[in-house]
Amino acid sequence: MTAGLRTGEVAAAAGVNVQTLRYYERRGLLAEPDRSLGGHRLYPEQTVTVLRVIKAAQRLGFTLEEVADLLEATQLRNRRADAGLRARASVKLAEVDTKLAELTAVRNTLRAALDAGCDDLLTCSESPCCPIPFTNESETIASAGGRCDS
Repeated sequence: MTAGLRTGEVAAAAGVNVQTLRYYERRGLLAEPDRSLGGHRLYPEQTVTVLRVIKAAQRLGFTLEEVADLLEATQLRNRRADAGLRARASVKLAEVDTKLAELTAVRNTLRAALDAGCDDLLTCSESPCCPIPFTNESETIASAGGRCDS
């Protein structure tokens, strides 16, 4: 019988629940563990580290598919230049920057709508002072010249 950590021990040490552990195993993110003579899963201690890496990568915005690719690239001896963390982090950073720009535009529009006193979408849609772009998402948001509720 091989020594190892049982499912509950691994889950507790990594801060995940047992269902998450089994899900990652089904997805191929974790290798299928050995079994005890009694049929219990016995994971190597490294599994805790792998789980922590998966959760950290998810917090950084990587999808499980992207995490799987990163883990696979880590295990390969002959890595492609575009497969490692550095390349993937660069792509993810560009995605985050794009999302931040979009969210900043949304925040600025909402702030301008509040500042303009917008209270009714139908009324505002007919008002030239409303900063909400009703005709096209990509239109430049004009600053409100007055209050929409006046």
